[in-house]
Amino acid sequence: MKPVEKAFAEPLAGLELNRLDGGLEAPLLPGRGWSVFIDALTVPVRIGIHPHEHDAPQPIVIDARLGYRREPSEATEWIDYEGYCTRVAAYLARKPHTRLLETLVADIAELSFREWPALDTLTLAVHKPKIRPGTQRVGVELEWTRADFLRRARKPA
Repeated sequence: MKPVEKAFAEPLAGLELNRLDGGLEAPLLPGRGWSVFIDALTVPVRIGIHPHEHDAPQPIVIDARLGYRREPSEATEWIDYEGYCTRVAAYLARKPHTRLLETLVADIAELSFREWPALDTLTLAVHKPKIRPGTQRVGVELEWTRADFLRRARKPA
């Protein structure tokens, strides 16, 4: 077999196929289709490396885009944005002090994929407001698919 033939032997392996009119099948590509977005969810969190950040919770601001695995449906799967905000805020209120913002964002991502089966892609951007003079925002962003979450879940601790 020629090298080029092998590349096309398994068309888009691992992607769910969506049956279109006329019987054609097209892949559901990550990041395409329906999503829920949440902008500027502000939550107090115990976060930070510096000693003064250990004294009390400080606000973080969360922007999230939650992409569906398939078309949302009340009868099957959907993402309740009010429930998402409430669940994330409750989780963060109980969470012990976390040193790195990156660790906190990964923890929120894991919670998101565990709790919402309809979730397929997730982009989380989190920042601490007014953390650095001369900047509008400084923070971190994480983009994950369900496959990223499953790979991380399989890694030994």
